[in-house]
Amino acid sequence: MNRIVRQQFKGGGIAIAILLGIISTPCCAVSNETITDNNYNIEYRIPDVPERTSFADETIDLTRYDMYERYERELTAACYMHSSTLLTIKRANRYLPVIVPILQKENIPVDFIYLAAIESAFNPLAYSPAKAAGIWQFMPTTAREYGLEVNSDVDERYNVEKATVAACKYLRNAYNKFGSWVDAAASYNAGTQRITSERNKQGVESALDMYLVQETSRYVFRILATKQVMSSPADYGFRIRAHQLYQPIKTRTIEVTTTIDDLAAWAKEQGITYQQLKDFNPWLRSRTLPNKSGKRYKILIPLTEDIYYDDKREYRTFDENWIVKD
Repeated sequence: MNRIVRQQFKGGGIAIAILLGIISTPCCAVSNETITDNNYNIEYRIPDVPERTSFADETIDLTRYDMYERYERELTAACYMHSSTLLTIKRANRYLPVIVPILQKENIPVDFIYLAAIESAFNPLAYSPAKAAGIWQFMPTTAREYGLEVNSDVDERYNVEKATVAACKYLRNAYNKFGSWVDAAASYNAGTQRITSERNKQGVESALDMYLVQETSRYVFRILATKQVMSSPADYGFRIRAHQLYQPIKTRTIEVTTTIDDLAAWAKEQGITYQQLKDFNPWLRSRTLPNKSGKRYKILIPLTEDIYYDDKREYRTFDENWIVKD
């Protein structure tokens, strides 16, 4: 196997390099171009950029200088931000079995899993400084607009299933407005009004041709680069085995239409801990579940026989391309 890094360290140099994050392993899908750190004789290889890529069946030409450089920036970041990329893939194995069927049912291209990847790294507890929350990073106002309950007791932005349905509604509306899934993706970051306004002001059709703030300008290219790495992680040095992926955990569902005054006591009655209740239902935001209206809530209860990693477990892999078997 080729290595991205060749090192000739003395004394504690290897440990120092690891702490600095400058040792990397991998990579078949790299060019011969290198950058060398002469102090440690470390060689960094630059990932290859394809001539074109696609998103939701829309082809994107990467040969133009700005397309090439914007894509390469995000691809390089995805390859060298090791812990973030690894955690994204490991979590994806748990949550994509929930997310993908919803995208398919709602007729949203499955490539939008990579939008969720860059939004939250598939962390259902993700919360941004701007107060966006959950895997799909909804702001409170937008979440309510698309049918999610958001308050101090219940915040359905943290409900993976409901938030995914809401994201599908948003993306469908954006696609109907722009006629492009790429522009729909860009609008998820900038908002549909901003993309519409800049289309008119700049006289261009594609969001990729617009002059936008850095965050939005980079956004779609981050999605594209994440798709490339997650489509074949081993090519970029991420050598993962099935037992290292976070496993989906089987659950049973309890429907509740009344108030629960003490969620910790209620969890104990179901044979689980309060922590486990919160892990599988992060949308429960307080210690109680007030329900004067009689709304029907679905609470997931993990099956105790499926919560352990051991040699008896059948390890499930959502995408065989993610793992190595040697």
